[in-house]
Amino acid sequence: MSKKLLEGVKVVELATFIAAAGAGRFMADCGADVIKIESAKGDPLRHTAPSEGRPLDMYENTTWDLENGNKRCISLNMKTPEGKEAFFKLLEDADVLITNWRIQALQRAGLDYETLKVRFPKLVYAIVTGYGEYGPDKDLPGFDFTAFFARGGYLDSLRQRGTVPFNVVPGVGDHNVAMNLAAGILAALYHAKLTGEGEKVETSLFETAVYNMGMMVQAANYEGIAQQYPINIREGANPFNSAWRTADDRFIQTCMPDYNMYYKQFMKALGREDLIDDERYFPIQNLQAKGLGTEMYDICMEAMSKKTAAEWQPILKEADVAFSLAQSWSEILEDEQAWANNCLYKMQYDNGNTRTLVRPPVKFQEMGVPEYKGGPLIGEQGPEILKDLGYTDEQIQEYQEKGILFVWKDDRK
Repeated sequence: MSKKLLEGVKVVELATFIAAAGAGRFMADCGADVIKIESAKGDPLRHTAPSEGRPLDMYENTTWDLENGNKRCISLNMKTPEGKEAFFKLLEDADVLITNWRIQALQRAGLDYETLKVRFPKLVYAIVTGYGEYGPDKDLPGFDFTAFFARGGYLDSLRQRGTVPFNVVPGVGDHNVAMNLAAGILAALYHAKLTGEGEKVETSLFETAVYNMGMMVQAANYEGIAQQYPINIREGANPFNSAWRTADDRFIQTCMPDYNMYYKQFMKALGREDLIDDERYFPIQNLQAKGLGTEMYDICMEAMSKKTAAEWQPILKEADVAFSLAQSWSEILEDEQAWANNCLYKMQYDNGNTRTLVRPPVKFQEMGVPEYKGGPLIGEQGPEILKDLGYTDEQIQEYQEKGILFVWKDDRK
């Protein structure tokens, strides 16, 4: 394996949960030395297993590994002068600081950008917020359920009219934010390496959702379907961009953004050659002018219901129509395409269990696929990190005794 792309880069991560940590994980996979700082209680993300239907186990914690693999960890009591000074020592030769602390907490602790840039002018300071740094709601707490899915337009728009919002799952918005933050960090890091000047990088759950929804947010400038959401999918502007129930009660999603370009081949695939030259349904201008979109939807749904998902797949491939079976998470674990592209990794845990874990989505040809080390225990590398900073064994022992440094005691027998 060639040299890792971020080898020699030092990242200090003062963050909890997912969005900020995901950016740190990506950088760690690229070879950066990512040092995560936790309190003695640990990141709350370590304790979310029951909400995900997993056993609460500090030694087999798949969510923790997903967001914090390949990092080192030190647990510092930042409320003590010694803990704060150790943190500053970490920053002295750091290239990047990643945090998701709320602005008021950063300011109270003297860790806001304006304060730190005086002492560390080369530092790239990266922060994740819920709603952005400005505006009336800048100080609100934010998770992806609220700031991303709800405020960002997903829950009210992407549901069938007359129904409750869809079920959201944790991490979806956070992972979007993580990769956006990573992109910003790398741009600022490039600038810092060239000029010696640091930079502040910020993104938020809300801003990311607005960007993701950009096409339809912009379309809402006009009197049209974007102003009419939530809709019944039968009343969509383009009936070909729908999910179809098959004979075996599965769903196949198709996507044909240009209805006119795909019309004849899709009708042929459905066995409805009789409609190929029917001017009621083609071109889309006729369909919409006559208000026959729901009728075409019903024609497609009726045709798709006659075959199983397995029977439809070769037919749609032959027609060169973009489609995909709506998969369950269990099916993704076994998806050959995911395995072929190194999306997944089998982790052997010390308890003998083997679990399939997910990797970050960006790959590099020359660097190769990174080794997957599980996320650290609370403060696991604390003593070695302090040694790297010049602390003596006696000082490290003293810090542990005084509660300045916490190291998880492995209680497995």
